Amino acid sequence: MTNNSTASNSTIDVVLIGAGIMSATLGVMLKELQPDLTIELFERLDVIAAESSAPMNNAGTGHSAFCELNYTPQLPDGSIEIKKAIKIAEQFETSKEFWAYLVEQGSLGDPQSFIRKVPHMSFVWGEANVEYLRKRQEALVKHHLFKGMEYSDNQEQIKKWIPLVMEGRDPAEKVSATFMDLGTDVNFGSLTSALIGEMNKKPGVTVNLNHDVKNLKRNADGGWKVTVKDKSTGTKRTLNAKFVFVGAGGGALHLLQKSGIAESKGFGGFPVSGQWLVCNKPEIVKQHEAKVYGKASVGSPPMSVPHLDTRMIDGKRALLFGPYAGFSTRFLKKGSLLDLFTSIKLNNILPLLAVGRDNWPLTKYLIQQVMQSPADRLNALKDYMPNAKAEDWDLDIAGQRVQVIKKDPKHTGVLEFGTEVVNSADGSISALLGASPGASTSVPIMIQLIERCFKNHIKTDTWQQKLKQMIPSYGESLANNEALSEATRERTSKVLGLN
Repeated sequence: MTNNSTASNSTIDVVLIGAGIMSATLGVMLKELQPDLTIELFERLDVIAAESSAPMNNAGTGHSAFCELNYTPQLPDGSIEIKKAIKIAEQFETSKEFWAYLVEQGSLGDPQSFIRKVPHMSFVWGEANVEYLRKRQEALVKHHLFKGMEYSDNQEQIKKWIPLVMEGRDPAEKVSATFMDLGTDVNFGSLTSALIGEMNKKPGVTVNLNHDVKNLKRNADGGWKVTVKDKSTGTKRTLNAKFVFVGAGGGALHLLQKSGIAESKGFGGFPVSGQWLVCNKPEIVKQHEAKVYGKASVGSPPMSVPHLDTRMIDGKRALLFGPYAGFSTRFLKKGSLLDLFTSIKLNNILPLLAVGRDNWPLTKYLIQQVMQSPADRLNALKDYMPNAKAEDWDLDIAGQRVQVIKKDPKHTGVLEFGTEVVNSADGSISALLGASPGASTSVPIMIQLIERCFKNHIKTDTWQQKLKQMIPSYGESLANNEALSEATRERTSKVLGLN
């Protein structure tokens, strides 16, 4: 018989909701900063990192803006905007600093289990796109974070970099590519498992799998009453937490809404699903060693930027193409078809309607993607690999992304492509919404969260010294300090085995 009784627990310091890269990063950081903190983590599935952090879902590329063209838009005057690219490149360097620190401490084992060197490339065709990529490289290479980025519009040179992309291509076709040898492939599933495994060894930490957080309610003392259901037994219990982090991927919006904090008002979510073509021929897989990103279709979300992607998954080299975007009303890959509808509230219905009104190209694009036939998907692949054959590729389901919708004074509502940290005014609860480049920038995002929610602690000498130990560049700008940036890259590349 299922026991549905509710038990009460004493107050603990931190509750982490979701066993993904964000909760794992925050939990490890907080235990490093203050070892006596008590932490409980709750994950609704029975495994760690099974949603967005899993390598076959979404995460994989170490996003550093080397190859992602959507981070460098062309302005009306023809110039290339690189501010976002610089910020993301700097953030990824910060993430590598923290991982290198943990490797030096013996906390993550062999770094090759989660990160390895894979060149990052952009590839385009057509006169206008070739000119755009040339301008992009010229703009980026002037900044030290992009030093060494090569450009070529010579088919023979590009063939040396990516032979599969050039074989069978019209010799007269105008194409160009950039090549960045500093690129990486990151298995965020492996990294998350290692982080949570390390955190779980610490005293005062409890990791609860197959536990669903059902409700969040503010206590009179400013803390939170967290109601949790053990899915295997049906038992419910409540515990009191001084701080709650909602890092539940697509499930974060519903929990944020249940918290009732003023800062949650007006937020909504737009789910985007995806599919991969996965190469099933090892002899083809071994011929490609790069992450090759192209230009997204007009109206498409950034997560659907097409790429021919070398990855390490479960210790084996893999070759993926996609993702092909789609639409589902689920907020999680293993979520409910009612997720979108139950997220609609009086306080966010106007922003949702405004986004629907202002984003017809996106809606049209998703409809077209959903209607694609196997032949359509193969033709898209052939843009990047002309000799591709259907029998060499299998279709696999990628993860769910929930793009952030929020209030906007000018347009009533706006669709945000990125990550958004939402926290209460008193810093007692924080939630992470959104998608790419999320995982790759998890460390700076969590530092920002700690600065907002642990304001008194972070000012202490103990925390400041520890932060500088974990992230030597903390408090300084890698984007503005070339010497520091080069020294940081040299150290992290050596520690992480990326030389």
